[in-house]
Amino acid sequence: MDRLGGFEARPRVAVGVSGGADSLGLALLLQHWAAERGGDVLALIVDHGLRTESAAEAARVCGWLQAQGIAHACLRWDGGKPATGIQEAARAARHRLLAERCREEGILHLALAHHRDDQAETVLLRFARGSGIDGLAGMAPVRAAGAVRLIRPLLDLPHEQLVATCRAFGQEWIEDPSNRNPRFARARLRAAREALAAEGLDPPRLADLARRAARARNALEAGTATLLAEAAEVHPEGWLRLDPKPLLDAPEELGLRALVRCIAATGGALYPPKDDAAERLFAEIAGGRFRGRTLGGCRIVPRRGHMGRGHLVIAREPVGVTERLDLTPGGEVWWDRRFAVRLAAGPGGAVIVAKLGREGWQTVRSAGPDSGRIGLPEPVRETLPALWDGNGLAAVPHLGFSRPGFPLSAVALHAPGVVLAGPAFPVVSDRVGII
Repeated sequence: MDRLGGFEARPRVAVGVSGGADSLGLALLLQHWAAERGGDVLALIVDHGLRTESAAEAARVCGWLQAQGIAHACLRWDGGKPATGIQEAARAARHRLLAERCREEGILHLALAHHRDDQAETVLLRFARGSGIDGLAGMAPVRAAGAVRLIRPLLDLPHEQLVATCRAFGQEWIEDPSNRNPRFARARLRAAREALAAEGLDPPRLADLARRAARARNALEAGTATLLAEAAEVHPEGWLRLDPKPLLDAPEELGLRALVRCIAATGGALYPPKDDAAERLFAEIAGGRFRGRTLGGCRIVPRRGHMGRGHLVIAREPVGVTERLDLTPGGEVWWDRRFAVRLAAGPGGAVIVAKLGREGWQTVRSAGPDSGRIGLPEPVRETLPALWDGNGLAAVPHLGFSRPGFPLSAVALHAPGVVLAGPAFPVVSDRVGII
């Protein structure tokens, strides 16, 4: 924990607990670490509702935590479940539920129990999928995730040590049957662990590979950030203007990384575009006759600027913006993984946050003589967050538009899931000082 740094004088930490030996061991260790510093721990259990026994298992874990004196809460993943990609969907839902509860509780740090064996499996899986340096670096011990900081204190420890920790505390645990289900890639890797270790692919060596790759990744990230500071101009409406010349003049790896980061920070996708697709785009731009492309949830289009110098506009692809979220007065939602939209408290009912679209843009244009001359690139206009109610378009915060008689004000702050350059974490100030 000391190596992770950045904690308050009286730290408050949340920990995701599945009921396995890893997460229960982490919860027990964190409880003692926080108590020694006058802080506290909140254990969060997510019931995915994917198995009939999941609710009973979650209740059993809550009972164990209660017996250990650890504050806890159970979160349930409600709603429909996808027919395919269930593990990925469950992981995304779990992280969303955990982060939302941390925000509600005012907790900045969310601890996850990934350990050395998990890291080794991650490296192998990413290697099998053709990942580069970023993928082989595995899971980071610290990662910003919006309003919460994900920390992984156990990445250097083997699973067996956490089993021993639970036994030392007299703590039972649950064995997840999916860990042995050959439908899942991680389970197949675990079944082949002895054969892999015999060839030198054991967890310690793979974890060392991740550490060295992370060191290289950090150096590349620093170079990419410097390059983007020169080449990219970010706009609060969620788009950016990119000068391609510095990227093309830089070493190809840095230029390519800068381009991918621009797309990832603008497109709202969970993952960046695949390496081969990004390389094709970079080659097209370098060829000098680029006419525009769609990639990673973005439209990338060339524009002619001052003195005839060309630049690229990178904007969210309108057809990909489909999210519709309910927003009540005084509330806030994270929309399209790009904007934090807040509605002031006051009279009135809920609204829906959805894209402005062509119809909404026409409504704004017809509202006043100057509204049609707002200097936004065409792709950006349709993808702006807008508030809708039973009477149609109610407000567009970025354009200063509010329908006559709509009683509430709203703001939409650019808050992309992927930051443009380097790790980011909010600086929090309280009466004592800066956290």
